[in-house]
Amino acid sequence: MYKYILTVIAILLYSSTIIAQQDPQFTQYTYNLSVINPAYATADLGTLNLGGNYRRQWAGAVGSPRTFSFFGHTPYSDNIELGLTFTSDQIGEEVIEINEKNINADFAYVLNLTETAKLSFGLKAGVTLYDTAFSGRLINPNDPAFADNVNQVFPTIGAGAYFFTDSYYVGLSAPNFLRSTQLDDTVALTTQGREEIHFYLVGGYVIPISDTFKLKPSFLVREVKGAPINVDVSLNTLFYDRFELGASYRLNDAVSGIAGFRITPALKVAYAYDVTVSDFSSFNDGSHEIVLLFDLSLFGLKEGYKKSPRFF
Repeated sequence: MYKYILTVIAILLYSSTIIAQQDPQFTQYTYNLSVINPAYATADLGTLNLGGNYRRQWAGAVGSPRTFSFFGHTPYSDNIELGLTFTSDQIGEEVIEINEKNINADFAYVLNLTETAKLSFGLKAGVTLYDTAFSGRLINPNDPAFADNVNQVFPTIGAGAYFFTDSYYVGLSAPNFLRSTQLDDTVALTTQGREEIHFYLVGGYVIPISDTFKLKPSFLVREVKGAPINVDVSLNTLFYDRFELGASYRLNDAVSGIAGFRITPALKVAYAYDVTVSDFSSFNDGSHEIVLLFDLSLFGLKEGYKKSPRFF
């Protein structure tokens, strides 16, 4: 019973209906930047970048969260990049008690500052589909605050900036500025059921050690009202432009191992495993995350191209 209670508390703290940490988190954030920053751009004309990410948070815990994201983006011209992102965040097992889907279109305008440095400004707009089906396993539906299920649609508007070269990048963004109220019980959840604005700061730098070996330290900082600042620090290594190994640390939360393999020049797969280091470590079996990336040449414009090292 004690383990079940702690599991439920942890799930609720993760949930978008209870406190400020509402957006899903990713260990391999470097491959998912367009989800959090609409200004993220490749500036690689003639290439459609596609990617998917599946994360099982806290495997073995009751009703552990599951997150899926998908993105696609491509330069429309030398200065304009267009994209589409989708995320699905679920809590629950046999019955999905909380299900949030985000569908957004991205627009980025890229300025050529020098021959190698670019600055991009982006806008993100779309909708959030928010559904609940409180069954009593995670949340008691007899509680007046959760007596009625929710099925609502909310608009989203976000913005970001992204500076990049072939060897480093830094970005600042807020994927959604609108503070929609998802649960509006005037007695219990007036403030707790409201979407809060999430701010993201990301950066990374590629250090070439030799012709066949590169290092890339990177970081992600997330800040949202009502929750501690979330910090991820990562160090990835790339061998022969094909094999990747890395490690990541999320402040007061988890230590992660990362492995990736570029199957072909256009197809890459990567996997991360998180070991929880917080007090919740005894009540879950860690988190699993897998990423699949695919670059599609449009109209035969790109043949045998080589990606910038900052993408590894």
